[in-house]
Amino acid sequence: MVTSPSHEAALPPAVKAEETAPAEVLPLPPPLLPAPPSKPAVPVGCSNMRLRRLTRLVSRHYDAHLARCGLKTTQYSLLAVVADGGPLVQGDLARLLSLDASTLTRNLRPLLDAGLIAVDAGSDARSRQVSVTAAGRERRAEARQHWKRAQLHFNEVVGTERAASLHDLVDTCYRMLAASDDRRT
Repeated sequence: MVTSPSHEAALPPAVKAEETAPAEVLPLPPPLLPAPPSKPAVPVGCSNMRLRRLTRLVSRHYDAHLARCGLKTTQYSLLAVVADGGPLVQGDLARLLSLDASTLTRNLRPLLDAGLIAVDAGSDARSRQVSVTAAGRERRAEARQHWKRAQLHFNEVVGTERAASLHDLVDTCYRMLAASDDRRT
């Protein structure tokens, strides 16, 4: 393009620079290579040990928050399940929490001694029914605030998305293992 001096002055600076600067040669991008095949993930170490280690740490975290109202995580969980589920037969409660009968009895004892739950005769001579008392409902309401703070702090430290993924993974693994146990019995 031939321009007169008066016409060149009318061009914007970017156009002048493009016309006067030598063309820069850019190198071609490297060819796309296929990604190397990925190896399937193989767990290293003991899954049980890793889960127990994590569970102990998480329990300490929640216990520290719940201690402010005089409960441990195991006690709060029992109290919440019984409060939400209404009176429950002790055997059903054990199955719901995946506990054996003796562990459930041992975990119920402090709640019973504190007057937070009641254990009464069930529909037959061998069953026992667990229910929450008025004091248990009050303590559960107080504990719920501490549990909520513990949960929010956990989500903050671990990340909300990671916590949600953890819940999904735990629930999926639980269902798979429970189904596997059901097939064996």
